[in-house]
Amino acid sequence: MSKRIAGPEIERLIQLLAKVPGLGPRSARRAALHLIKKKDQLFAPLTVAMRDALDNVKVCSRCGNVDTVDPCVVCTDPRRDEATLIVVEDVSDLWALERASAMNARYHVLGGVLSPLDGVGPDQLNIRSLVDRVAEGAVAEVILAVNATVEGQATAHYVTDQLSGYEVRVTRLAHGVPVGGELDYLDEGTLTAALRARTNF
Repeated sequence: MSKRIAGPEIERLIQLLAKVPGLGPRSARRAALHLIKKKDQLFAPLTVAMRDALDNVKVCSRCGNVDTVDPCVVCTDPRRDEATLIVVEDVSDLWALERASAMNARYHVLGGVLSPLDGVGPDQLNIRSLVDRVAEGAVAEVILAVNATVEGQATAHYVTDQLSGYEVRVTRLAHGVPVGGELDYLDEGTLTAALRARTNF
């Protein structure tokens, strides 16, 4: 049995921090100690920010993004191309694409991928609302920006089937050699995808 080295409040803080993705027990202990040492400069403002987020953050009823307004700022931005809809698995994917500033389009967050083993079927994802958005007629292209996993590709095929009755172009992200990548360091699956998706030079 391990010895307790701190009071229950600190132990609870460590246990909760350890549940944050990317933080294991050791990282959570370091983070907790850092917060405690920087109590006035960091811990107190963080507490206020977390309370504000808890009270004000909403899920956008249109696209599934998280924001403090509904519909979110992405959906209400008049400069965005309404004809292009990028479908992502999660909000983190939406944020990653926005950081890249590659396209000025609108988004739709599925909220996960199909995974029968985990009990995730079409009804647990935002697929029906995606079909409804396409049915409105303003969308000309749906870009499936899902991960290149078995579940991601199964979800992409399912979504494509659901949209087959509508006049909309369905595309997906290219798979293959990343910018700056060296062939010797790539896995076989990536190399195979790159060869299949080859383009004219």
